[in-house]
Amino acid sequence: MPSLTLHASCVSLGGRGILIRGASGSGKSSLTLQLMAFGADLIADDQVCLWSSGDAVQARSPEALKGLIEARHFGILTAEVAAEARICAIVDLDLTETERLPVKRYQKLLERDVQVFHRVEGPSFAAALIQFLKSGLLDPDA
Repeated sequence: MPSLTLHASCVSLGGRGILIRGASGSGKSSLTLQLMAFGADLIADDQVCLWSSGDAVQARSPEALKGLIEARHFGILTAEVAAEARICAIVDLDLTETERLPVKRYQKLLERDVQVFHRVEGPSFAAALIQFLKSGLLDPDA
């Protein structure tokens, strides 16, 4: 079973997970905290263990970091965590979205295609990600 550990954060809602990637200081933990404030469960902060399971990529926290999240300029906070989640999307904080209605992007993760979102500047980004976790994204080709 292929697996890897990434420098990233991860949240879930209803078992659907978002993997949040970006350079150090890009806001991974901040976005994770915003998503948690909107009702998402923490899977992992700073490091995420990933493995393939059937047609999906699953995520969980390394034991040493389980239930911990960094709030920059505040400290390390404890949090309830979900045991694992199926990754439904990747958020790449190193790239900024410029299109109002972007085309769907995918990236290979453990040989599975996973949808990718770029950073969106503005107050609705975290809320849009929560709505995506709740019900997905409209497929205009369907």
